[in-house]
Amino acid sequence: MAFAAFPLPKQRIGTPDMRPAGSTKGVFMLGWALTFLIIALIAGVLGFGGIAGTAAGIAKILFFIFLALLVVSLLGHLLRPRSGSRP
Repeated sequence: MAFAAFPLPKQRIGTPDMRPAGSTKGVFMLGWALTFLIIALIAGVLGFGGIAGTAAGIAKILFFIFLALLVVSLLGHLLRPRSGSRP
């Protein structure tokens, strides 16, 4: 009964309020780019040139979109005014 005085919040894993601060959906795009890269490598090894080329092209496009979003995010973070900087 000692634990009843401090009930834990009932939250499911994966809800938006359980994500760490600063997490973005752009990381998932990098995961998709890596997935298509792996598909391209496997298809290339197995001799499926058309599928390998298409998957590699998609992976390349997603990777560059991820890089662009990363740069925009970093610039936004660096240019954002600090809340505690005033005297």
